Amino acid sequence: MHRSRCNRLSCPLSACAALVLLLVASLPLTAVADDVDYQVRLETALGHDDGKFLWYHPRAAAVPGDDGPAVVMTLQQHLHVDDYYSGLFAMRRPTVDGDWSGPHAIPELAWRKEANDVTLSVADVTPGWHALSQRLLAIGCQVPYAPSGAQIVSGLAPRQHQTAYAIHDPRTGSWSGWQILEMPADPKFELARNACAQWLVRPDGALLLPIYFGASAEGPWSVTVVECSFDGQQLRYVRHGNEFDLAVERGLVEPSIVFFGGRYFLTMRNDLRGYVSVSDDGLNFAPMKPWTFDDGEELGSYNTQQHWLAHSDGLFLVYTRRGANNDHIIRHRAPLFMAQVDPQTLQVIRRTERIIIPERGGEFGNFGAAAISANESWITVSEGVWDAASRERGAKGATYVARISWSKPNQLAPFLSIPLVPSP
Repeated sequence: MHRSRCNRLSCPLSACAALVLLLVASLPLTAVADDVDYQVRLETALGHDDGKFLWYHPRAAAVPGDDGPAVVMTLQQHLHVDDYYSGLFAMRRPTVDGDWSGPHAIPELAWRKEANDVTLSVADVTPGWHALSQRLLAIGCQVPYAPSGAQIVSGLAPRQHQTAYAIHDPRTGSWSGWQILEMPADPKFELARNACAQWLVRPDGALLLPIYFGASAEGPWSVTVVECSFDGQQLRYVRHGNEFDLAVERGLVEPSIVFFGGRYFLTMRNDLRGYVSVSDDGLNFAPMKPWTFDDGEELGSYNTQQHWLAHSDGLFLVYTRRGANNDHIIRHRAPLFMAQVDPQTLQVIRRTERIIIPERGGEFGNFGAAAISANESWITVSEGVWDAASRERGAKGATYVARISWSKPNQLAPFLSIPLVPSP
């Protein structure tokens, strides 16, 4: 079920943005007769398993530079209580092949202590580059914790479960503190989270943020895409698109959006299965459908995230699923698969499925996927190691970077070659 809610906004294009729009709009909706070729190089950026915390939610973003992109990867400590996370940390690589520095804590993005022993953190963060402002945005969701580490879902001041964002200026190295995206006063936005979500920057600088939302922090939740303006200092709500509802378990959560072939594709998580939809404008989407293979069989990805990689010659889904000799993995959250998607039927092409990161006892439910350059896209994930059986199978709490090297340059990433303008 979906409902329509939207207003209008028009924004002028800069010359640079107009060029990007022209390049992207001219790309055809690629047929799938020829599989897109790529190679995978698996690296380990970190390894940590001391029983106190695991590095979690690693997600990378490219920052343009004169010598090619640098990479910033945000991540957090999972503190061995369900969904209990530290403040934000960051690692940095000066070039795609350089040495990692960090993880370094970001003081401006540490925990904040509130009244009544409530701790506020921001979790489920995804960073991304905003070309017009030349800023890196880190976007996630504010989470209130009790002293035990449990999330607090009731008895709080209004709107404690909201989308939060921070701004990084790579020319100075500075970070802002967390700010909250102010949503309309409608009670249905009591919880409104952009969490573990891939989001987009349009050529005019506007953002498309997929969120899940609801009148209660206890669910069930719905999904929509929010259009926001960003002036380099503040993210502002402009309008949102049609709304997807599903009265199954907790509803719909953790949506991710991608642009390919002149259309926008949205994937959504549900406890029982994943769903997909498509849109011409990024706000008004067609009715959703469950993810299936191209032979009609259900994909088998459930109660975890799916994310996108878009190449100008093909659209890809990254996911976990049942049915891969992985019954020993919680929610079948490993290995990580990648396969090409038929953009017409919205089905996963079974013959193209590959294991990108093999499992060795740990789970891979919370991962990131992003274009890094015209030649590479990265998938980043950390092993969830929760018991001795995981360790006996070889899990070590590794933070992996799977480098997808495309056989042909990706024309959907032209902005990555635009160098930074020196700060005044």
